[in-house]
Amino acid sequence: MRLRRLALAGLLAASMGSALAQAIPTATPESVGMSRERLAVLTQAMKQEVMQGRLPGAVVMIARNGKLVYSEAFGKLNNASGGDMKVDSIFRLYSMTKPLVSTALMMLVEEGKVQLVDPVSKFLPAFKNPMVSVPSIDPVTGAVTYKIVPANHEPTIQDLLRHTSGIAYGEIAANAPVREAYLKAKVFQTAIPFDARGMSPTEMSEGVGKAPLAQQPGTTWEYSLSVDIQGRVVEAVSGQSLSDFMSDRIFKPLKMTDTAFYVPAIKAPRLAEPFSKDPQTGKPNVVLIDVSKPPADESGGAGGVGTAGDYLRYCQAMLNGGQLDGARILSPATVRLMTSDHLGHTINNTSSIGQLLLGTNGYTFGLGFAVRQQDGMAPVHGSAGEFMWAGFAGTFFWAEPKEKLCAVYMTQSPGALRTSYRRLMKSLVSQAIVN
Repeated sequence: MRLRRLALAGLLAASMGSALAQAIPTATPESVGMSRERLAVLTQAMKQEVMQGRLPGAVVMIARNGKLVYSEAFGKLNNASGGDMKVDSIFRLYSMTKPLVSTALMMLVEEGKVQLVDPVSKFLPAFKNPMVSVPSIDPVTGAVTYKIVPANHEPTIQDLLRHTSGIAYGEIAANAPVREAYLKAKVFQTAIPFDARGMSPTEMSEGVGKAPLAQQPGTTWEYSLSVDIQGRVVEAVSGQSLSDFMSDRIFKPLKMTDTAFYVPAIKAPRLAEPFSKDPQTGKPNVVLIDVSKPPADESGGAGGVGTAGDYLRYCQAMLNGGQLDGARILSPATVRLMTSDHLGHTINNTSSIGQLLLGTNGYTFGLGFAVRQQDGMAPVHGSAGEFMWAGFAGTFFWAEPKEKLCAVYMTQSPGALRTSYRRLMKSLVSQAIVN
């Protein structure tokens, strides 16, 4: 009866179904210091975005003090078929796969099988003796040329976790020799962005390892294929495939029943899809990865799928210091290490983590997460210590320890509007906290 009353009040979706079976306990907003009326502002805003054709559909879940206080689905699951979005709909996570894989790697650190200072080549020999592609600009003509030089030192496991390895993404790298090497190795495809799943894991890691680095290791934050390489390290150390390791050590313990690296046929009707055209530009949307069958390479940087309910359980476990419902995946000390600043004043961050994530400044990076260092500076709601990440197709989550808050926003909307929606979510969730 309690759940029925909450659903009728518009605070929990009427069709929660299997999502509630795996979700965290529910509570009324007022019991955890949030406002029912202010959460309605979020509901109305999302409905408006759907009604005006800017958003195909979305699922939003919010937990405070370890209790689920908001779970709503908006719009359509697949506008071609006309089916409604449900709270147990499945989404391509893209880069929201990254924190999960970084968590897996840190489990091996906790077991003493990996150290953060270890060179990557200790586990993946292709990364031995790396070279770096160094650009030079002609002061008269402005022409850019590149010189290939030996790296000052090899990238480490910490470099992989904080994106300072010198590895890049072909989709966004400005370094021409690096892009060309990634194209040749087929870890970068112009037709399907961020799809490195079509070759064997060994071919993938060797292709990246043999390519020149875009930066000297340990000097510059550059968003990259580093987490795909983290996945290869997990496999090399554990002797398991990445999906098996993560299923055994993260997904099953946390009851993340729909999180995987592909969507089996029986679950395919639950997969969310984007508009065929970008609502802002009117141009055809980018092609999203095909998740209908097991990939050759389980991409740790972009290949995951899952539900909002599953990801909320992961978020809550990390907010709890590495455990949920008696299942511990990490120690509190390791979670603190991962959610602390690992760039400091010595790492070049001119590419701006906050700009990539939210279109704002004010964030640094830990081991797998963007991290906020102070309440101010970033022109979005939030507080020092919060950690977060997002995905290419529109997904977003954050955990805010000071407010004991977890929020997950799932959609398949890969256009430029996604940063605006992340800022909107931050604002509308935060304004509903009243105590």
